[in-house]
Amino acid sequence: MNIHVRAFDHPDAVKLNDRVQLEYAERYGDEGDITPLDATMFDPPHGLYLIAYDASDLPVATGGWRARERNEEGYSDGDAELKRMYVIPEGRGRGLARRILAALEADARAAGRTRMVLETGDQQPEAIALYLSSGYAPCEKFGHYRTYDSSRCYAKPLQEGGTMA
Repeated sequence: MNIHVRAFDHPDAVKLNDRVQLEYAERYGDEGDITPLDATMFDPPHGLYLIAYDASDLPVATGGWRARERNEEGYSDGDAELKRMYVIPEGRGRGLARRILAALEADARAAGRTRMVLETGDQQPEAIALYLSSGYAPCEKFGHYRTYDSSRCYAKPLQEGGTMA
């Protein structure tokens, strides 16, 4: 597998985003994740977007982070928010999500972010298991879906000796 930096609006990113939106719609019975996102939110040094390609150069996994600061949606200063973590069904079970997650954490840490945060849903037990096994802990809800009962929010300190706000 090769992991490459790509723009959030790169054609491969759009294809994978379409696939994850269909999966969200199936799992939750709605239109998918409608969190407002703009491609520039993932531009370094305030974010990063990655796509993993298989040996045939087909895009199989994706993930990104974007810088967030304290606001009315419950973010804290120094947050890096994980977005669009996704591995196509045929690519699951190979550690791709862990590799992308580690790369995103390292990049956010290098950019001076102090905490990685993410929101997922109760119909994504695989995602929850990944994050818990990667050192994330439940935190106060934030973001677009913070008022939804199905929303689950997690955080992990990125800096040495950091604590979660």
